[in-house]
Amino acid sequence: MMLARAIHFDESDMNIFHSPARTGEWCISGGFEFSNWTEADLTGKARQAFANGWLGVETFGRVSVVAVTQVEPAEFDALKTTLAQHFVDIYGAPSLEAASGVAEEELRHMAELCEDQAPNTLLTVSRELTDAGVKESFRMIEPQDAGLDQFAIHGSLDDDA
Repeated sequence: MMLARAIHFDESDMNIFHSPARTGEWCISGGFEFSNWTEADLTGKARQAFANGWLGVETFGRVSVVAVTQVEPAEFDALKTTLAQHFVDIYGAPSLEAASGVAEEELRHMAELCEDQAPNTLLTVSRELTDAGVKESFRMIEPQDAGLDQFAIHGSLDDDA
């Protein structure tokens, strides 16, 4: 099964999110966080998290870009438990058991986004508020094969060098 991990190309996420996700942590869309939001909630760093932030399932911070990679069944199960506990602690789910199904649904949704993607495919998310609620759209950026012309070659090819 495939999921996605947080990836950082520069330090920008450290500046645009209240709580940035850790590089390499497993991520999901996390759109549920915004289900009761209105335009009044969309200011500053909260707006940035809403507009294009994936949710890290370890720190519950946000990241702009994730990369598809394989997840092991034991890791998936641990993520489900962590996310279910988050639903109990932050959103008031009545029990870990009650939250477990919803946590699995969130993880499976992410797995569905990743399932037909090659490893290292980059994903971005975009959200907007509509009359019907939060609308999410996703962009997949395929990994590029690196050609030899993309690498600098140093030294000499002469036998004398």
